[in-house]
Amino acid sequence: MVKDVNIHVKHLTRVEGHGNIYFNTKNGEVSNILWEVDEAPRFFEAFVRGKSYDQLSHLTSRICGICSIGHSIASLRATEAAMGVQISEQTELLRRLALHGENLQSHSLHVGYLVAPDLIGAPSVVPLVKTHTDAVIKIVTLHKFANYLSDLTCGRTIHPITLEVGGFTSIPTEKQLVEVKKQIIDTMVVTGEVAGIVLANAHKLPDFQRESEFIGLTADDHYPYYKGDVASTDGGMWPPESYLDITNEYVVPQSTAKHCKHNRDSYMVGALARFNLNYRHLSDEAKAVAEMFGLEPVCYNPYMNSIAQLVEIMDSLVDSTRIIDQLLSNGLKNETSEVEIRPGRGVGAVEVPRGLLFHDYTIDGLGNCIKANCVIPTNQNHGNIQKDMEAIGPTLVGKPEKEIELTLEMLVRAYDPCISCSTHYLDVKFL
Repeated sequence: MVKDVNIHVKHLTRVEGHGNIYFNTKNGEVSNILWEVDEAPRFFEAFVRGKSYDQLSHLTSRICGICSIGHSIASLRATEAAMGVQISEQTELLRRLALHGENLQSHSLHVGYLVAPDLIGAPSVVPLVKTHTDAVIKIVTLHKFANYLSDLTCGRTIHPITLEVGGFTSIPTEKQLVEVKKQIIDTMVVTGEVAGIVLANAHKLPDFQRESEFIGLTADDHYPYYKGDVASTDGGMWPPESYLDITNEYVVPQSTAKHCKHNRDSYMVGALARFNLNYRHLSDEAKAVAEMFGLEPVCYNPYMNSIAQLVEIMDSLVDSTRIIDQLLSNGLKNETSEVEIRPGRGVGAVEVPRGLLFHDYTIDGLGNCIKANCVIPTNQNHGNIQKDMEAIGPTLVGKPEKEIELTLEMLVRAYDPCISCSTHYLDVKFL
């Protein structure tokens, strides 16, 4: 007779925020499997109501210390759409460069500090400093460059200060951009070496498949982060303004974060979703990284999201060089943002490291926000995490408890969840 198992992972480690895993079996069958979010809810939509249009991006960047650049840019895009503000080509290019900086920051942190210990068999990155010194140095080198690129484009590493409605308060110099490009070339070499280290341990990634829907931005001519239409691997394409018909948020009893669904019971956003939708637009260098791992679209293994992040690291580096070349070719200009206050509603959709992010604002005639809505990537992924757990759970019955626990922990970590950002629900009971 198979032993009954009762696993409760309280506050899963190596993720942002607080989430719990429950796995219970009785008489050899799964009786309960649950992904629970008990993080205190965040009310940023309420914080921005009544605030001036020029404060919104600075306030909402505080939603997340990891995706603060993405939140700022989604906020700016929503504000500009609401007020009819047009931006220059230079501003768009610099914003795209800023998003690459954040992507490099977050992906290198996740793959190097949070996922690598699982693959190597360590409880955290700290013991790896002694046992895998060279690997840690390479990850730190990659992360350090990402921080520098973010500093250069946004004024500091997190919570940007140079981004504003219509443009930038200050921009890099041509000399700085030339120096960044030189560093990118060196960083591409380091990225290839990091990919080799991960490849040597990639056999530790579970071979798990569950057909799911993947949703993200798509474009005709590039791998999109800054703008595009919303697309699904199930078929269909929509403008970002239709996001409510796509996300379909709903409340579940075990979570202070809402869940989402579209064609199926759940869907996935993030690096793997972008890879599945936009593989054709990846650079040759990024495709080479994917080929190292045998990663091809459409991939239904959520554990491969971390490998898709590696692919995106290389692609962000390559595309950053293209952007810099275009900026230098055009010549940098000191532009002044001219904003005419007018009422309206606007939706901003950008791809941040964890997936598709929506900001939706209504601005009144005084330039104040009177209504706001934010739909966070991890918010959209919670339902898919739960469905993946339900699918993989029965295959774990009979295995050692530590192996079961690690497999489920790795599953959640593969999504790179930003749990705190996703909590937007509070159940208030009036007596």
